[in-house]
Amino acid sequence: MIKKGTWVQIKSILLYADQRPNNIPEVTRQVPLNCWVKGRLIRDAEIGDTVIVLTVTGRFVSGTLEIAHPTYSHNYGDFVPELMHVRDIIICERDRL
Repeated sequence: MIKKGTWVQIKSILLYADQRPNNIPEVTRQVPLNCWVKGRLIRDAEIGDTVIVLTVTGRFVSGTLEIAHPTYSHNYGDFVPELMHVRDIIICERDRL
């Protein structure tokens, strides 16, 4: 059981595949347009339940409960060795000034 007030992430479908416009790529048109929102649970719930959350901007949003205590998992990607060479060029040019 995930308690009321817990920070969670929900998922909702904004447009089903058959509702997608014709002016987007075919591969995109074949899948629904999903939306993920984070907020505080309004009532106790279980993963997979349809819930309502209160977002930090004060909106009430409904969707399927996916994650309790979601974390940020983005980064700047893998190390790119070529960028070290660019860095060395920039530092060398800077030091010449």
